[in-house]
Amino acid sequence: MSVNKTVLLDWIKQVMRYGFVGLAGTLLSMAIYLPIVWIKEDLYIFAYTLCFVVSVLFTYFLNNKFVFEKKEEGHVKPLMKAYVSYGIAFLVGTLLLYLLVNFLDVPATIAPVLILVVTVPINFLLNRFWTFK
Repeated sequence: MSVNKTVLLDWIKQVMRYGFVGLAGTLLSMAIYLPIVWIKEDLYIFAYTLCFVVSVLFTYFLNNKFVFEKKEEGHVKPLMKAYVSYGIAFLVGTLLLYLLVNFLDVPATIAPVLILVVTVPINFLLNRFWTFK
C-alpha cells in the first residue's frame, strides 16, 4: 500500500471515529435540549448553551482518547482549546438557531439538527488542525 493510500485510509478512519463521537455527543445534547424545550420552548437558547458546555466536555475526552489518540499528560490547555474550537461553532450555531426559529419559523426542536450540517465540519477541522495538533 502506498503512503498516499495509507494516509487516506487513516484519515477516513479518523473521520468515522469522529462521526461516532459526534453522534454520541449529539444524542447527549438532544437528551438535555429536548426536555427543556418541550417544557418551555422560549428556553431554546439556554438549552443550546447548556448542551454546548456539557457536550464539549464529553466529546473532548472521547476525541482525545479514541479519535485523535493524544497521549500527553494534562488536559487544561487542550480542553481550553477544545472549548475555543467548539465555541466558534457554537456562536455560528447560535446565530443560525436564532435565525431559523425566529425568521424562518423552523421549530425549535428541529433547528439544532439542521445546524449540524454547518457546525460539524467547523468542529472537525478546528479539532483536527488546532485542538489536537
